[in-house]
Amino acid sequence: QVQLVESGGGLVQGGGSLRLSCVASGSIFSLNAMGWYRQAPGKQREMVATITSAGATNYADSVKGRFTISRDRAKSTVFLDMGSLNAEDTAVYFCAAGWSPPFTEADYWGQGTQVTVSS
Repeated sequence: QVQLVESGGGLVQGGGSLRLSCVASGSIFSLNAMGWYRQAPGKQREMVATITSAGATNYADSVKGRFTISRDRAKSTVFLDMGSLNAEDTAVYFCAAGWSPPFTEADYWGQGTQVTVSS
C-alpha cells in the first residue's frame, strides 16, 4: 500500500503563485510515476501534470508555461509549482501515483488539497 499526503493549498490572489507538495510513504518501490490532477466544482477530474522516474513530464495545455512539476526521489515527494494563477485554476488538487500515467482509480490517490484563486 502507498499513502499520499498533499499540502500547500490555500487562497491566493489572481496572478499569484503557490506550491503544492505530496509525500509518498509505504510501498513506494512500486511507484514509477507521480502526478497532479484537479477537480473543479461541477467538472470532471482532469490531469494537470505528471512526471516519471526518468524525469519525463507531461502537462495539460491549460497550465503549460505556468505550472512546473518536479520530484525529489530521495524524499519520495512531488511538487507542483503554480504561477500566474487565475480563477479557472480553482479546484481540489489531488496527488496521484502509480506505474504509468494516466492514473486511474486503480492507482494511488491522496485526499486532495483545495486551491482557491480570487479574482
